[in-house]
Amino acid sequence: MAERKKDTGRFEAGRSFLKDTIRQRIDFYRTAQNLGEPAPPLQKPCPLDAPRTALPDGRECLKRLCRMSLAEAITRRESVRAYRAAALSLDALAALLWAAQGVREMISPECALRTVPSAGARHSFETYIAACRVDGLARGLYRYLPFDGRLAQLYADEGIGDRASSACLHQDCVAAAAATFFWTAVPARMEWRYDRAAHKVIAVDAGHVGQNLYLACTAMQAGACAIAAYSQHECDRLLGVDGDEEFTVYIAAVGRR
Repeated sequence: MAERKKDTGRFEAGRSFLKDTIRQRIDFYRTAQNLGEPAPPLQKPCPLDAPRTALPDGRECLKRLCRMSLAEAITRRESVRAYRAAALSLDALAALLWAAQGVREMISPECALRTVPSAGARHSFETYIAACRVDGLARGLYRYLPFDGRLAQLYADEGIGDRASSACLHQDCVAAAAATFFWTAVPARMEWRYDRAAHKVIAVDAGHVGQNLYLACTAMQAGACAIAAYSQHECDRLLGVDGDEEFTVYIAAVGRR
């Protein structure tokens, strides 16, 4: 037993992160929320000069493009790493964005209900798209603005697929994808309510986002592959985020099967 303890000691910090023991060490009367501090905005401000593309209604696109029941989509869900050279339609991209991070209802300036669950409805994520083959979009990097129903073009880049693949440790599925979804965390949104207990639930919330994307892709007869192995520095640089107050946490390649 002593030998076993010695062997597992190197995993202790990582295992502790998966537990909820931190909650007992937090004075929740002293969180930023309970101290009356303003909540971080539900959507990161976007530069006013960033070109914007209006998206079709993602909810209606998803209804129209789905080719199977939820039960069948759950049964058939799998990671798909090989894609055809065909482009995604803008309707398909809008459907997938709505499935993964769409806004269903605004409750208040501090709270909105989305298509995925989130601890305290804090929704810490921003969604970026490395678009390689999407009808109507120039190749480049975009950010989803779910409260506006638009995509903001951050920059055009004919080589965005290769750059995204390089940032994802040269994974072939990213280079072949029609679009690669990058999700960043803005931890202050969750920390405002949960203080140091925020970080585990941010990781849990990321799983909800990925599964919704998988099921929507499956139902639309597209393919997705979630990615958690990447260069933190290179992905953050690709997205233009600071790596501290906002940083990459999850990625998924998407394309036509």
